[in-house]
Amino acid sequence: MKTKILILPAFLCFVLFSQAEIKLSNVLTDNMVLQRNSEVKIWGKANANQKLVVTTSWNKAKTNATADEKGNWVAKVTTTEAGGPYTLSVVSGKESVKLSNILLGEVWLCSGQSNMDMPIRGYNDQPIFGANDMLVDADNDNIRLFTMNYIARENPIDSVGSKYGKWKVASAESVSEFSATAYLYAKQLQQKLKVPVGVITSAWGGSPVEAWMSKETIAPFTDALKQSTDPKLAKQYRATFLYNGMISPLLNFKIKGTIWYQGEANVRNAYDYAALLAAMVKNWRADFAQGDFPFYFVEIAPYFYNDSKSTSSALLREAQLKAQSLIPNSGMASTIDVGEEKGIHPGEKLTVAKRLAYWAFSETYGVKGVNCKSPTYKSITVKDTVAVI
Repeated sequence: MKTKILILPAFLCFVLFSQAEIKLSNVLTDNMVLQRNSEVKIWGKANANQKLVVTTSWNKAKTNATADEKGNWVAKVTTTEAGGPYTLSVVSGKESVKLSNILLGEVWLCSGQSNMDMPIRGYNDQPIFGANDMLVDADNDNIRLFTMNYIARENPIDSVGSKYGKWKVASAESVSEFSATAYLYAKQLQQKLKVPVGVITSAWGGSPVEAWMSKETIAPFTDALKQSTDPKLAKQYRATFLYNGMISPLLNFKIKGTIWYQGEANVRNAYDYAALLAAMVKNWRADFAQGDFPFYFVEIAPYFYNDSKSTSSALLREAQLKAQSLIPNSGMASTIDVGEEKGIHPGEKLTVAKRLAYWAFSETYGVKGVNCKSPTYKSITVKDTVAVI
């Protein structure tokens, strides 16, 4: 008896094994918000030189894209006025990927250290004031949340294949684990502008500003570089590591602007902070290639840093005020009156979010009559025993 052996034709094997799966960036998921009335990028990976078609339901448009020799592809699509939900599909031959429940609205990047990262549920023995009321009122289909996972890298990475989070609709469950400052900021914008708002949190507790800068940007700051490149430091404290892992993957994503809550980790080198922050913002704006987008940041609160007589935090606040003058299209939300001397994570995050939103309303969205600027020292005169500021 003869045994017959079936041999799969070589060309069929080639076809089967050369069909690479279409992959989208992991920051592009169901439930996301895309910046309205703009040109946004949709990107991912496929076979080298593979042709793809991106279809967007909000304008029924088809956009062609071709992967490069490494399989990277980018499609530029046009968004319309705020609205949704919509769908987006990417097709190549018989392969397809579809995203659903997409909204068009306003997108803000929210970054910094633990005070930005601090969720509505708070930290152990460090609550957010009014958290329960915030959670009861959290359900809102027009607010979408994305948290970047903690990723620190020595070199820049892209967002395809990396383990990031997913866009979530605001609810008691999702908001509880999300940045209090970012969520409350989004809520202020959504209520006033009456459009969908998406917020991306990319923050890591204890991180210095040096960690959020590219290698080229921090290179001239020799003192700061020396202090933040010690191999013994945890990765989130080391120069460039968070820029590489948590900002670089977002550079294709269209944003309206950024809010920033950081500075506590830099009280050790307040003398450098204004220039460092200004350089970081210039770095981000250049790499996002979206112009001088708004950058609104939070003044650090008067925590005593184990020494009630120390001037370190005061010097950092002074540097932050100077940074505001160095950074075009920026503004600082003061928190000198809502901080806690012995608590580095103030529970009064609603006031912080409102003050950031006042900057956005006044300077970004042109809302008339909103005051956003804090009183600023101009001069002092002394006569006898009276000082007039």
